[in-house]
Amino acid sequence: MSLRARLLAAVAYVLLLAIVAFGVPLGLSWLPSLAGNWVLGTRPLPPYQTFNFAVEIEGLLIGGFTEVSGLESEVEVEEYREGGVNGFVHKLPARTSHSNLVLSHGLTSASTLWDWYYNTTLGVIQRRNGTIMLLDSRQIPVMWWNFRNALPVRWNGPAFTATSDEVAVESLELAHEGLAKPLLSQAVALTQRVTGMAGL
Repeated sequence: MSLRARLLAAVAYVLLLAIVAFGVPLGLSWLPSLAGNWVLGTRPLPPYQTFNFAVEIEGLLIGGFTEVSGLESEVEVEEYREGGVNGFVHKLPARTSHSNLVLSHGLTSASTLWDWYYNTTLGVIQRRNGTIMLLDSRQIPVMWWNFRNALPVRWNGPAFTATSDEVAVESLELAHEGLAKPLLSQAVALTQRVTGMAGL
């Protein structure tokens, strides 16, 4: 093998090692991240399915929920125009806002959600903390989000119609003071990722 062929083989080997270790760069400004990108030689992880979830609200015994929406958070930005700079506008982070959570489930003889909402309308305010858990196919929590100081602000009952056999559903909208993804939840998700990449 000639010197040139050996040199090309060595360069190809180094490039292959770099790609395996750091992933494939997508542009000049891209910073490789071993934890955040797919690595050659491993299988990509399948995404979780949205029908596997559970909701826990402190002190309330409630059956399973059929739908949860409003798991959203947004950082508002303020624009600052710097004199003499015409190419862009500075965008500075301001307040963080959270959407209201809407929890829906089949209507049963248990009136727990209604009682919580009705007491609020009477001025008996009882804020509660809760957790929304994403489950894997074995019904084991793989990540979760905590919401704090939730207060019911809207209740919706079922729409009745004699021509339908759909399940009666009630929903409760909760205003809350923020979402958090605990470190334990992040650690569990990372463990799932590592074992999944290893094929375990």
